[in-house]
Amino acid sequence: MTEAPAPEWKKTACVLCGSTCGVLVQLGGKDGREIVRVRGDKAHPGTKGYTCNKALQLNYYQSGKDRLDSPLRRRDDGSFEKIDWDTAIAEIAQRFMAIRDEFGGDKVLYYGGGGQGNHLGGGYSPAFRRAIGSRYRGNALAQEKTGLSWVFDRMVGGFYHGDFEHCQTAFLVGKNPWQSNGFPRARVTLRQMAKDPNRKLIVVDPRITETAELADIHLRVKPGRDAWLLSAILGQLVQQDLIDHDWLAAHAGGHDEVIEALRDIPVADYAAFAGIPMAQVEETAEILGHTDSLSVLEDLGIEMAPNSTVNSYHCILLFLLTGNFGKIGAVNLPAQLVSIFSADRISDQRDEAGHEVGYKTTPVTNSRIISGLVPCNMLPDEILTDHPDRFRAMLIESANPVHSLADAKRMREALGALDLCVVIDIAMTETAREADYILPAASQYEKTEMAFFNFEFPENCGHLRGPLMAPLPGTLSEPEIHARLLEAVDPFDPADLEPLHQAAADGLDAYATAFARAAKGNPKINQYGAYVLYRTLGPSLPDGMAEGAALWAISQMFAATEGLSLARAGFDGPPATAGNKLFSALIEAQSGVVFSIDEPDASFHRNRLPGGMVNLHIPEMLDKVKELATFEAAETSDEFPMVLAAGERRSYTANTVVRDPAWAKSNNALTLSINPGDAADLGINDGGTARLTTARDSVEVVVEVDKRMQAGHISLPNGFGLSYPDSNGNDVVTGISPNELTAIEDRDDFAYTPWHKFVRARLEAVGGR
Repeated sequence: MTEAPAPEWKKTACVLCGSTCGVLVQLGGKDGREIVRVRGDKAHPGTKGYTCNKALQLNYYQSGKDRLDSPLRRRDDGSFEKIDWDTAIAEIAQRFMAIRDEFGGDKVLYYGGGGQGNHLGGGYSPAFRRAIGSRYRGNALAQEKTGLSWVFDRMVGGFYHGDFEHCQTAFLVGKNPWQSNGFPRARVTLRQMAKDPNRKLIVVDPRITETAELADIHLRVKPGRDAWLLSAILGQLVQQDLIDHDWLAAHAGGHDEVIEALRDIPVADYAAFAGIPMAQVEETAEILGHTDSLSVLEDLGIEMAPNSTVNSYHCILLFLLTGNFGKIGAVNLPAQLVSIFSADRISDQRDEAGHEVGYKTTPVTNSRIISGLVPCNMLPDEILTDHPDRFRAMLIESANPVHSLADAKRMREALGALDLCVVIDIAMTETAREADYILPAASQYEKTEMAFFNFEFPENCGHLRGPLMAPLPGTLSEPEIHARLLEAVDPFDPADLEPLHQAAADGLDAYATAFARAAKGNPKINQYGAYVLYRTLGPSLPDGMAEGAALWAISQMFAATEGLSLARAGFDGPPATAGNKLFSALIEAQSGVVFSIDEPDASFHRNRLPGGMVNLHIPEMLDKVKELATFEAAETSDEFPMVLAAGERRSYTANTVVRDPAWAKSNNALTLSINPGDAADLGINDGGTARLTTARDSVEVVVEVDKRMQAGHISLPNGFGLSYPDSNGNDVVTGISPNELTAIEDRDDFAYTPWHKFVRARLEAVGGR
């Protein structure tokens, strides 16, 4: 009997974190729709065959039992009924238009637009949003990165990233790349760094993480006191004259004011307050001041903690004061096909203290809008009010704010108060359960997709992924959903698009000419550009790649602004020609494509600040640095004597697109970690049950005694507390949802980012230890 041939290996990428490592997969199972084998793609130019253990579990995402296969409409009794797509689109469009006509389209908030591996679909949403007059948007970046975004726009003129492959010294703050990556081939790079006596790895983290175990210096800061530690290091750099005066004179402005302030830092006192021996601060400063190249990476450990925005300010000062910007191995501004951060407008208006005024704010609470995003922590207060400008409707795409945002109960209450809530997702998420309509999307492996976390330097790589299989029957891709919604609200005359259909059949050059001509004669062509590309260029692309049509415009814009970097990557010629070459390469490769190769000085050219000069003086932030002298830190209390890190990345936790708890191969993925001394004092044994209480809720947890935790510091994993059907079809919640425990008022006073990593808590033994 002839043995059946082995399944073909297909190129795609992992979607469980922002690194989106290139992988090869084999399909099998029922109808060939399951991912049965996964391995790293050695031909991928960005990740070169690397993948962590999590990619091996991709089928838990693709084959989830809670996939949706029909539009759903909420009944009066709260249950859902299946409806057909035509009915769903017509009713949803009509209800959005009714809100627009009665209250104004600005009362419709768009939230989401993609997770860590699927940004392409959200790029098609602006057409429908413009048609109904929706002006406000938000996503999970506004609970993580907006403080960082605000300072980097004002200091280096754009998004920065470290060159960890080539750096001599890496400084990681609140970041554990062993589990959460953050740069390509993270575990390989960390091991190489640890083995090389000429390189240094410095980690700031309260916990002894897997990355900290590899570090040359682990600064085991007290939870919530990172600002004092970072200020101490900066003060030591200045006071010991370890800064690069010549570099600052040539490339920077505003440094004199900052240096003067840092001369007054009581370094030893700040170090002690942060729980760090002075000798470690001295050693760290010596390394940073003398290294040939420094790369800095911060993440949620400080961005979801007290003083998050000033912490981001500190991190940028570290590499600017030492002259580690705009060179190989240091911090750079990468060439990006699409920036995930909208450039923040720097206001020309100032108050007496030099602080910006006149910036854009939210309609009800007047909260600062950064990078175009409504702050997540303020969403409920923008809805649960009788204010005439409150948000009355939300369109939520590929996002689960009920689970991911602080104070889940209040978020559920806010969604319930809306006149209309529409969710686009592949599964019955916690947010979908609160919706009026649910529109089922194809999975990330059933359509063309791409992530725009392209941050590397000097070579940057993008990966447009083709579909591995047809969409699950009853589902549509997000571009198709947005297209149908637009057509129900503001349709085109077919005759307006026919010339573009014909031109697309004649090739990209002919299409470019036809598009320019059509746009000149019809303003709707540009207004709804992504839709037009999808409907006219999309059908001419290889089978299943229609969703990639918007990348044509992106490629053209990239060629117009980054022609030299693009040419070094092999895509030369006039901008229109180079853009077409890049687009064709992305469509044809369906794998990683190097789209930019930079010279060391590229970052100065990308810097949007005047003259390409960096800026160190932000009055708002320097004032906050000076306020640290009061030693007023977020503190625990007798009622809540412990600090809970609500959402730690572990070996079997990732983003919540994987909802099946079976993917967790160890109990560690579900347990609360605690220091052995604390466990003994509380009478809790390893594997025992305890009651965890915060200001918001109280839950029972299984405890894991972990010597890597500081005394007084406990942690729960991220990614659990999700509802998922058991073998009998009954929904069961496994693990703890961290945001049932977090408080919405615990947030940064500038960017409003939540304190998920600093939740005041109490732990008590339950029953027989």
